[in-house]
Amino acid sequence: MGVFHTEGTDATGHEQVVFCQDRHTGLKAVIGIYSTALGPALGGTRFYPYATEEDAVADVLQLSRAMAYKNAMAGLDLGGGKAVIWGDPAELKSEALLRAYGRFVQSLNGRYYTACDVGTYVPDMDLIARETRYVTGRSVEHGGAGDSSVLTAWGVFQGMRAAAEHTWGSPTLAGRRVGIAGLGKVGKYLAGHLIEDGAAVVATDVSEAARGWARTSYPQIDLVEDTTALITSEIDVYAPCALGGALDDDTVPLLRAKVVTGGANNQLAHPGIEKLLEERGILYTPDYVVNAGGVIQVADEIEGFNFDRAKLRATGIFQTTRRILELAREEGVPPAVAADRLAERRMTEVGRLRGIYLR
Repeated sequence: MGVFHTEGTDATGHEQVVFCQDRHTGLKAVIGIYSTALGPALGGTRFYPYATEEDAVADVLQLSRAMAYKNAMAGLDLGGGKAVIWGDPAELKSEALLRAYGRFVQSLNGRYYTACDVGTYVPDMDLIARETRYVTGRSVEHGGAGDSSVLTAWGVFQGMRAAAEHTWGSPTLAGRRVGIAGLGKVGKYLAGHLIEDGAAVVATDVSEAARGWARTSYPQIDLVEDTTALITSEIDVYAPCALGGALDDDTVPLLRAKVVTGGANNQLAHPGIEKLLEERGILYTPDYVVNAGGVIQVADEIEGFNFDRAKLRATGIFQTTRRILELAREEGVPPAVAADRLAERRMTEVGRLRGIYLR
């Protein structure tokens, strides 16, 4: 996938891609800015041991594009960006490395705001913030929003409610069986919302610590061995809440669920999976729409964090999802296509206003 490739389904068309290296700390980072049509690009920093440099670049290009669509559909005046630090955080992460990375973020002069992602956490953002003011997802002690997975899970729950209304006529999961793949940051909060709503939860996680948490906190959760056992069981809703690519040519034919709504990013392994889901009669709520609660939470820091205000905005994911599902039905397209059309429309219509000169 080339940075300047703009044709076909794998088009990128990024505004800017920055490679950052600090040999002394071992920092190797790539920052991708897909679009600033709606405002400064916002997206987290992923710290991950990619097999190759090409894999790291491909991930940052895909993730930053998704962030542009996510921020647009969340109603934020922010563009889309993402960053990756190439390496194993267990071996490489240090104060010096994170602060070096923060200086590279600062060098972009506000074109990109960073936040937490896979492999990075709130304390990391506090360290990065010692070198740049363009960072969100900070600790409460430093005026930040803290753990963004709180509102990510809340938003996924709202999207799931909208999908339930669309499928079964009522915006509740009460009496439904929901399968959660991944009981990490988002999955554990989502499980709590579902149980409180009256749903039965079946789940799996590769981590024994996560499974132990479930046994202690919610003993009513039915734990299964792996994802295959989960998706082939009798569930009404499938919630992928781990890494991306959960929906592919192998898993979709096995799915027993009628609805897919989860917190993971980039759930569709490749273009065309959304059509395969539709052909099987499975309702898919676009991941970047329903998991936008986290970015809403960290974006709120930019104007001075207020949890109640951020939660109210994240609750709006219910109406946004409902709108997308209605548009998909009206236009006879998969919800993923309907969501892309709405996001692109907003980026074009609002972004056009930047052409009106203001001194």
